[in-house]
Amino acid sequence: MGSRLSITPPGDYLLTRDVCSYGYFLLAPNRWDGVSRRLGRSLNLEDGIASLTIAQAGGKRGGKLDVRADRALSRGEREEAKRKIARMLRLDEESLAAFHRADPRWRRSGKGRLFRSPTLFEDVVKTVTSCNVTWPGTMKMNQRLCEVINPAFPTAGQLGRRRAATLRSRCGVGYRDQRLIELAKLFRSGEVEEAWFEDEARSDEEVEKKLRGLPGVGPYAAANIMMLLGRYGHLAIDTETIRHGREELGMAGTEAQVRKQLMAHYEQFGDQRFRSYWFESWLVSERRNGPAHTWTIERD
Repeated sequence: MGSRLSITPPGDYLLTRDVCSYGYFLLAPNRWDGVSRRLGRSLNLEDGIASLTIAQAGGKRGGKLDVRADRALSRGEREEAKRKIARMLRLDEESLAAFHRADPRWRRSGKGRLFRSPTLFEDVVKTVTSCNVTWPGTMKMNQRLCEVINPAFPTAGQLGRRRAATLRSRCGVGYRDQRLIELAKLFRSGEVEEAWFEDEARSDEEVEKKLRGLPGVGPYAAANIMMLLGRYGHLAIDTETIRHGREELGMAGTEAQVRKQLMAHYEQFGDQRFRSYWFESWLVSERRNGPAHTWTIERD
């Protein structure tokens, strides 16, 4: 018989809104069911892989989170699972009030949390696989990493032991093959530590510089990872951001000119500028495709 956990989230927490807030909820091994409104995914735990489903009682804000595992979990694994779930769902997010003060447009809806992965390593890999590629390409790469290496997502140790040719041929990561291996080795050796990046005493400048030194991490990737770390003061500008500037904000000119205009436009939101941009952009996606919690991905 599997284990069952109960987690009391913050009083404003809403699973459908706060999971379906960032594209990574659609990437393997995450499995969002838009009908039952449950999040499923496998986690790497102390004694092995466990497949979990997460639902919210009554589907209402602040309702308890009901977590069910497909196997019995030890006491240590139960605590480990809770920590990883808390990170994914940002249950300890402390800057919502600051965001809503900086940008009151989102106060009534309660938007502000951005879904992420249970580990920084997974977030970094997902970010690297989202650069210079279409979104379906990103989805396929992450799906194949889970199918070929580990259904709960490759650990740094597992990915670091793979051959570049294997990642390229079987996982379709293209030019990222050796960079992902080097990245994994840095995490595996402890040279890159999650705790260092999550230390609030570190300045944004320190964190950005460290990130820019990682294999495969350029300006866009660094800004995106900083957001995933809860540092929202930098815009991660890519082709979608440029399109948003032109189509939604009426900006014109070359890409460089639009980039400059975007930086000036979001300056007013200070250290919350990424979230202000993101929820504008997400609203546009929902207008086109329907509410994000209805987006159910069928995988091959």
